[in-house]
Amino acid sequence: MISDVSHLDHADDLAGPARRRAALAAVLGRDGIAVLAATPERNRNNDVDYPYRANSDFRYLTGFVEPSAIAVLAPGAEIGEYIVFCRERDPAAETWIGKRAGTEGVAREYGADAAFPIDEFEARIGDLLARRKTLYTTQGINPEFETQLLARLNGLRARGRHAEPPETIVSLNSVVHEMRLIKDADEIALMRQAAATSAAGHIAAMQAAEPGVMEYQLEATLHYVYGLAGMHWAYPTIVGAGANGCILHYIENAAPLADGDLVLIDSGAEYRGYAGDITRTFPANGRFSDVQRRLYDIVLAANEAGIAACTVGAPASAPHQAALAVLVDGLIALGFVTGDRQTVIENERYKPFFMHGTSHWLGMDVHDVGAYKKDGEWRPLAAGMVLTIEPGLYVPPGSEGIDEAYWGIGIRVEDDVVITDDGPEVLTGDVPKTPDRIEALMASNARS
Repeated sequence: MISDVSHLDHADDLAGPARRRAALAAVLGRDGIAVLAATPERNRNNDVDYPYRANSDFRYLTGFVEPSAIAVLAPGAEIGEYIVFCRERDPAAETWIGKRAGTEGVAREYGADAAFPIDEFEARIGDLLARRKTLYTTQGINPEFETQLLARLNGLRARGRHAEPPETIVSLNSVVHEMRLIKDADEIALMRQAAATSAAGHIAAMQAAEPGVMEYQLEATLHYVYGLAGMHWAYPTIVGAGANGCILHYIENAAPLADGDLVLIDSGAEYRGYAGDITRTFPANGRFSDVQRRLYDIVLAANEAGIAACTVGAPASAPHQAALAVLVDGLIALGFVTGDRQTVIENERYKPFFMHGTSHWLGMDVHDVGAYKKDGEWRPLAAGMVLTIEPGLYVPPGSEGIDEAYWGIGIRVEDDVVITDDGPEVLTGDVPKTPDRIEALMASNARS
């Protein structure tokens, strides 16, 4: 059983993690030390574990994707500034569950200055913490380990001045998550690959769709395309036909596509730890009805307005505000809400039809880390940030006061966008999103 598809490609660019550790070391200084652990394996049932994925912060700084590992960054330490504790090689265990790097492999292949068996962490951490003023460690990412580390620190403090443990604890999350918010060229290259494979999956699903096909069959089509590229899904795939498209995180994917349904697919591939995230909505029978197209054109215009707002220096809220203005104007024109745009937005009358934000950061996590505001103000967009643009409109069955012709229509259009000095770079443009291009693609289905 393959745990993490990206583990197959050991050729993670380890220069990237090395650069990040150097940047973090500059923040720590000679008085600081950072300690973080890979999240543990989790049991699925009986003797079967869930496929393992190293937590993103750990992989970001180490490139290492095995469980039972701890990384320590200790600038100026005699035994080495970058220290890894990991599982030792074990031929018997490796026969059953796969190869391990071991301490020699971590030093040789992953750039550790020193490496020790994971069982030696407790014995060595006291000396590593000694004479450091500040401990940087994760919060809420690996609670069991974090609790144990703090207990160890309190034990050192109880020994008095002789132990000289850190006096201050700082969240490593805030430092690393700010670093992760700006992607370098290598990271963006990986995200282009994830986006390209995600796009190929969506195209294949559109071509496979027709009335009578099951939602789960389209899900399988997407995952097959991802798997052929050596990738895995970045999050559970959403395939919602008809009214199921009005359920934001619908993952049952168990219904048949009916003639006249719209199909909403929200799915993305993960490549070497980086996520793609695309949503497209298309007609099961290959042709938009007039009512469907009327709503779809509003959402598509909102998507394009949000993308256009992705410029360096614009507040992080700009894409949402741009998309929201278009959606509200459309709802007013359709008679779904009454009043002028400003009043509708201030009173949130649009929320029965659009109840979520337009954008989120994208990277190693599909809802990636990084603060949207600084000191209470929306932060300005900067080159290297990657975000999604994902407006939608939803008219659940039984929507009061709405023409029944619109009931059960859910539409969302999502693209992945890199902020650059030259304007927005759309990573997901390979997937058709205009009605004419979608209909042309579906008409090219070899079975039709």
